[in-house]
Amino acid sequence: MIRNYFYLIVGCLCILFAVTHTLNGMSSALPMLDNAAMAHDAKVAFTYVWHIIGVENIVFGIALLIMAFQKNQSEVRCAAWLIIALLSMRWVVITSVTLANGSSVMQLIPDTIAILVVITLLWFGTKVKDNVSDK
Repeated sequence: MIRNYFYLIVGCLCILFAVTHTLNGMSSALPMLDNAAMAHDAKVAFTYVWHIIGVENIVFGIALLIMAFQKNQSEVRCAAWLIIALLSMRWVVITSVTLANGSSVMQLIPDTIAILVVITLLWFGTKVKDNVSDK
């Protein structure tokens, strides 16, 4: 039985983000590295960092799907707060690097919206109380 619909929704979103991030990388970003005049080691580092983000999103998604079915929501609340902290720091890094390199603030809008929606839903998920009658 689903105990926390917020975690369920965010878990599905994280898996969707992992798939779209990986497909986007494989179809557009990573092939550009073959044409770039950069060191092989830099290409390898960029490629594995790209895939680390995809795998990280899958791990978040799976963890949140499992958390959605836990009877005792207070036991998984700490994990939700940890994910919120990691996503917040991810947004800080994305914003800092984007602005430090003189890129347009408009580039930040899709990532900002996605991260804000996920963090907000997770925050609502942390407010879900345990159902005493189910214990």
